[in-house]
Amino acid sequence: MSGALHHHGVAALGRQLAAGAVSAVELAQALIARIGAHAELGAFLAVDPELAIAQARAADQKRANGEAGALTGVPVAHKDIFVTRSLPSTAGSKMLSDYHSPFDATVVQRLSDAGMVTLGKLNCDEFAMGSANENSAYGPVRNPWDTTRVPGGSSGGSAAAVSARLLPAATGTDTGGSIRQPAAFSGVTGIKPTYGVCSRYGMIAFASSLDQAGPIARSAEDCALLLSAMSGFDERDATSAQRPPQDFHAQMLQSREGSSASRPLQGLRIGLPREFFPEALAADVNGAVRAALAELEKLGATLVDVSLPRTELSIPVYYIIAPAEASSNLSRFDGVKFGHRAKQYTDLLDMYKKTRAEGFGPEVKRRIMIGTYVLSHGYYDAYYLQAQKLRRMIADDFQACFEHCDVIAGPVAPSVAWKLGEQANDPVAAYLADIFTLPASLAGLPGMSVPSGTGAHGMPVGLQLVGNYFAEGTLLHAAHALQQATDFHLHGPKGY
Repeated sequence: MSGALHHHGVAALGRQLAAGAVSAVELAQALIARIGAHAELGAFLAVDPELAIAQARAADQKRANGEAGALTGVPVAHKDIFVTRSLPSTAGSKMLSDYHSPFDATVVQRLSDAGMVTLGKLNCDEFAMGSANENSAYGPVRNPWDTTRVPGGSSGGSAAAVSARLLPAATGTDTGGSIRQPAAFSGVTGIKPTYGVCSRYGMIAFASSLDQAGPIARSAEDCALLLSAMSGFDERDATSAQRPPQDFHAQMLQSREGSSASRPLQGLRIGLPREFFPEALAADVNGAVRAALAELEKLGATLVDVSLPRTELSIPVYYIIAPAEASSNLSRFDGVKFGHRAKQYTDLLDMYKKTRAEGFGPEVKRRIMIGTYVLSHGYYDAYYLQAQKLRRMIADDFQACFEHCDVIAGPVAPSVAWKLGEQANDPVAAYLADIFTLPASLAGLPGMSVPSGTGAHGMPVGLQLVGNYFAEGTLLHAAHALQQATDFHLHGPKGY
């Protein structure tokens, strides 16, 4: 049984653990060995076998005592943007290379409370700034479908690890698409819930009004199980939504009124914004997404034409608001209380300058400079304030769409994953790749990436589903129905 364990997702492993077909210790040992055998991907920044085995033993004891839940004993790893007490917390930056947190992030703690076994910390773009996972201070992550290509970012380590079957699920964060885009590029499923559904306490901040945690896993069912455990109100997070605990797995399975087993999406209206299907959209991506939409139609859904007229404005709006918030959040990394400090300096100002010059990478410096500029006297009104007004208009566009549809669909990205280094000297090209994910992030709406086949060079393509506020259950239901009828999500990279 152990030789095939890595092929199973969260739900399947939970059932095997419950049936006694495998123990949590056996499962952890098998996956730790597999992680070590595939270090070439650069997905993991830290692995602690002793910690994982200890947690697995505790999970096995819970099962023996009849105290187990659906996730007890199932392995997980965390994007290294979440602080952890027992593992290093670097945010992919030299600035935090020696940092150990005195506490666990709420998301980490809740999954631990649910009985999940932590295998390690996953590589990410520095301070979650990037679309390719090439901005990490500890080296890039490689896409297991083609190791010469990027896995997407900033949660690239999470997506690559799940895609390569190194573990069944991982946590990620999505500021402008950093769960959905790497999930699409790596052929796995990921969901960014409504802003405020998952606590940001213990998440190293990039842009506070945008950052949101979510799971990356093999299937919608797996994501639903994780999201149920990691979400919920947290009084330590001022941005946390005050809502009762949600059982997203039950919502995913809930039948729609008038639906049947053969047409489970009967009555679901899926809006197709014309702005999500421009002429510049790669033909292979368009073909795969259209094929997935045709499958949704077979399942009973109705396709409706809608419009999000300010889609193109989401790029300049995001790249003003996010850097502005980043420049404020990252001001704490100055070498005074924690993190990297320059070894040689003449005075306090010199220490600040050298510490930040040594500790931050090029992309982080670029965004800090942009953010500081747009917040400076004389430019705040012209840039930041105008961007916030446009952000509200973008959110209003979505609400106008939801008068005519229940879910919005389209591609996650305009192309499949590009080659490593291809956009290293052109950061704007990487920014443009976020065109379809940014609008939902700016509006604070939930969004999913669902595998929908392959495009050029055999690389995965993701279908994006966007719902209204707190409509995660609707998104998961639609994605689950699609995955029950197709096998896109079961395909994995060769050699893994």
